[in-house]
Amino acid sequence: MQISDILDKLESLQQVLVEKYDIESKMEELPKSLIGSTESLEQFKKEYIEKNAEYESEKAKVAALKQELEEAVKAREAGEKSMDSIDTHREYDILSNQIKEAQNRENSLRKDLAKEEKILAEQNENLKSEEELIAATEKDVEESKASIDQEMNDYKSQLSSLEKQEAEHSEGIDPEILFKFQRIILRNRKGIVPVRGNVCDGCHMILPAQFANEVHRGDKILFCPYCSRILRYEEDEGLESTFFSMDEAGSLADLDDEDLLDEDQEGLDLDSDGDGEDSGDDEKSSMDFEE
Repeated sequence: MQISDILDKLESLQQVLVEKYDIESKMEELPKSLIGSTESLEQFKKEYIEKNAEYESEKAKVAALKQELEEAVKAREAGEKSMDSIDTHREYDILSNQIKEAQNRENSLRKDLAKEEKILAEQNENLKSEEELIAATEKDVEESKASIDQEMNDYKSQLSSLEKQEAEHSEGIDPEILFKFQRIILRNRKGIVPVRGNVCDGCHMILPAQFANEVHRGDKILFCPYCSRILRYEEDEGLESTFFSMDEAGSLADLDDEDLLDEDQEGLDLDSDGDGEDSGDDEKSSMDFEE
């Protein structure tokens, strides 16, 4: 296969890979959109359990007050009935005091009961609101899950189509080249860039003249020694092709750090994590292919 044909296939493959990686990124992020809703739902349920426990405790308190009130009423009524059967003034005074104490106890209990019943009613209303909130949140979560499942299925269908295109465009290309190319695109979305004159259009670094000439000849796959992208020579239409020398442009030490990076993370050094080329002179930036 001619080098030009391989470069053509790589350019076509680049578009497929960019779209593929974008979809994979969306698929990875999609479930995260549910995290906020599910966490809120769990928090609502936790709060509901706590509030329901408080409600049950208050309900028991109200029931106990009702029981005490009932006993106080019975004590008062019993005392009042006994008034008809007393014979002495002393008995009257004793019974009268008992009735008065029972009456005071009854009034106090009624007051406490009214207060606690009001609290119980408020807690009951809060629980109903919590139940409605939980039900609404559960519905939203279920609808979101269904929507995400549909989107995931759509993405899977698109990925299946892209993977077929990827296999078609990858046919006949050295696996090592493909691996490096995929890694570059995964980080920069651009794996093959033109060389104009002796300047890499990816990182805008000036290439050694001999190396730029090798790119121009196009008889092997070459990687930029600075940003690791695959290079392809391209004429500057309408402009005089210009070769810059290192003396004219200044040494690499004269360049600011910003000059080593383009908007797509220029100056990427894949050697540091195993994605770049080997240290040998020929193996570092090129790969020979039989025609």
